[in-house]
Amino acid sequence: MRGLLSTLLLALNTVVLGTILLAFAVIKLLLPLHAVRRPVDHVLNAIAERWIGNNGVWIALAQRVQWRVEGLDPLRYGGWYLVESNHRSWVDIFVLQKVFNRRIPMLKFFLKRELIYVPLIGICWWALDFPFMKRHSEAYLKKHPEKRGEDQQTTRRACEKFSLVPTSVMNFLEGTRFTPHKHQQQGSPFQHLLRPKAGGIALALNAMGEKFQSLLDVTIFYPQGTPTLWDLMSGKIRQVVVLVNELPIPREFIQGDYGGDPAFRARVQAWVHGLWEEKDRTLENLRRQYAAG
Repeated sequence: MRGLLSTLLLALNTVVLGTILLAFAVIKLLLPLHAVRRPVDHVLNAIAERWIGNNGVWIALAQRVQWRVEGLDPLRYGGWYLVESNHRSWVDIFVLQKVFNRRIPMLKFFLKRELIYVPLIGICWWALDFPFMKRHSEAYLKKHPEKRGEDQQTTRRACEKFSLVPTSVMNFLEGTRFTPHKHQQQGSPFQHLLRPKAGGIALALNAMGEKFQSLLDVTIFYPQGTPTLWDLMSGKIRQVVVLVNELPIPREFIQGDYGGDPAFRARVQAWVHGLWEEKDRTLENLRRQYAAG
């Protein structure tokens, strides 16, 4: 019953606020002028933040979560942030939205292009300027080389829009949720993480690195094990740990050709690898700490 009630509240919240958001999305579509776009974007983001706030209410009603959140104090709502995190579950998105809501600008995720067809939500994501990416296999790119670089162009166009309004660009560097099977299949050198993909973060830095004031390195840990979305709905999550580490972005990474300069690409990958080594140590320390009680 608790899970069904949570699902109903989430659906109601989405339909009501999504419908209001769509009205402003129509204005944005019909009047794509800078003078109109900026105030409309502020309204759209405010509606989305209200949706996130309402979700926080039903999450609190569904379960008594012991939250351990560190590193939020220095952050400010009016800045531009590049955010990266490990990825364990669909629950991560609700956790990140709840933790960061109104502490930094709204998180904008890179989404698969197919998600734009999700009823109501897809159009809302479009109105909020969430970038939709279309991934091509290497075999496809060999047959259609003209498609190579398509995602880079999408990223640059999205980041140009982000430069108008304070924004937090969110990237799960692993590219997918962690599972033991994926970990083994990759031969990941990390104990608790998949291999990170540095390309997305490099493109974001190249497109609007001058705007980002810092990188937020986020580590998510669930002491009772990785939860499912239904666990969140039905109130089965008891502890959530979110550690936020604000780091300077190396200036050398703001200008560079990640795709065409092997030396530059190697430096960015080494930097990301170092972040992942530290995150892996943090996750292992958390595992030992909570295992010890």
